[in-house]
Amino acid sequence: MTSKPTAYEETLAHVNTHSSPSELRITDIRFTDIVGGPFHSSLIKVYTNQGLVGFGEVRDGADKVYAEILKGRLLGENPCNIDKLFRRIKQFGGHARQGGGVSGLEIALWDLAGKAYGVPIYQMLGGKFRDKIRMYCDTDVSGKNTGTAMGVALKKRMDDGFTFLKMDLGIGQLIDQPGTLSAPLGFLEEMSERSKRRYRQNAAGLTEDQIRENRNRHYDIYNIAHPFTGIHVTEKGLDVLEQYVADVRAVIGYEVPLAIDHFGHIGLEDCIKLGRRVEKFNLAWMEDMIPWQYTEQYAKLARAVTTPICTGEDIYLKENFKPLLEAGGVSVIHPDVLTTGGILETKKIGDMAQDYGVAMAIHMAESPIACLAAAHVAAATENFLALEYHSCEVEWWDDIIISSKLPKKLVRNGFMTITDAPGLGIDDLNDEVLAQHLHPEIPGLWESTDQWNKYHSSDRLWS
Repeated sequence: MTSKPTAYEETLAHVNTHSSPSELRITDIRFTDIVGGPFHSSLIKVYTNQGLVGFGEVRDGADKVYAEILKGRLLGENPCNIDKLFRRIKQFGGHARQGGGVSGLEIALWDLAGKAYGVPIYQMLGGKFRDKIRMYCDTDVSGKNTGTAMGVALKKRMDDGFTFLKMDLGIGQLIDQPGTLSAPLGFLEEMSERSKRRYRQNAAGLTEDQIRENRNRHYDIYNIAHPFTGIHVTEKGLDVLEQYVADVRAVIGYEVPLAIDHFGHIGLEDCIKLGRRVEKFNLAWMEDMIPWQYTEQYAKLARAVTTPICTGEDIYLKENFKPLLEAGGVSVIHPDVLTTGGILETKKIGDMAQDYGVAMAIHMAESPIACLAAAHVAAATENFLALEYHSCEVEWWDDIIISSKLPKKLVRNGFMTITDAPGLGIDDLNDEVLAQHLHPEIPGLWESTDQWNKYHSSDRLWS
């Protein structure tokens, strides 16, 4: 007996319409802000007419307004047209945190395209060079005021399986030690006091005007570029920092790569002095010693020391990496996928660096969304070195995402394993976990952003 034909609508209800990529359209974009994972992150959901949801993230510490202003320019578009849409919105990005909106949305577009076509992102980038992504574990100096204490903390990372390490080394460790720094009298004390006020202002019962004043003065002081602060490290200070690294190496040995970061706002000459002092300790790189914009100073630094020089986490777009590469100012570039412009731009940056014989490490201090995006780039880029990881102590970090195809714990024994899960491999985000870690001043969970639906202007940059 022949069964009665099913109505078209009833049949369609059981069909996977995700298999119609050409008909996919963006219908909404929403955000949730969390803290503690390890920093402030604005997570992104891009919704579509086929039920697919793409996940992205604004750069750590950035404002989601950089992404919100782009919503009206993306609604109704096919997210699979990644390059077209990136070219439409990239003029609204900028260096450092200002790149976070464009970059975070670009990642979500890749996630949607991968899900629509049923392939992982690395496959759309040309395939993978590696199945496992080496993670390097960043360990800040908080509570580790001696090299031995830092060495013990780093040794624990090694015991956990990490094969590449990084630590802070700089004037932050000297600022309370007499005779280690020179600067215009009162300037260092003002820096220290403003920094303390910044972190205690909400608990101090200050008025809004007082909080604003603290924030403005903190901004004034901490946005003085390195060559203009007048801060210098004395011979005593150099002795202290050199001994700190020696004590670290005494604990962890000399075989494991150890990078150093967060030197503080000191000028080129002091960077060279410090670089020469620590050359003997076989360091993987010295990171962000001066602002990345000073190309010629980077070239002088690279010629003056033998430790590899690294920078790049605050650079937006491929073309802004090129001067440093052409000048020979770096041995390692260090882009952040959430600043560069996203996944494809970071892949292009890595390939360009390879042409100059320069390796690519990847900066990452965000949630599993950004981590997975960076991992796909790392898998697809030949000259990749290591991917940063900040969240060893964040017990709920892995619980942010829900996935049927990814490991429950993304980072195991110092590596991430790449799978063939479509897109980023994320099925959904765990709203119950997110609700427990909402930003106290931005408490909404995927609230409406309809006020941005028609936010647009005449964007053409030429007449």
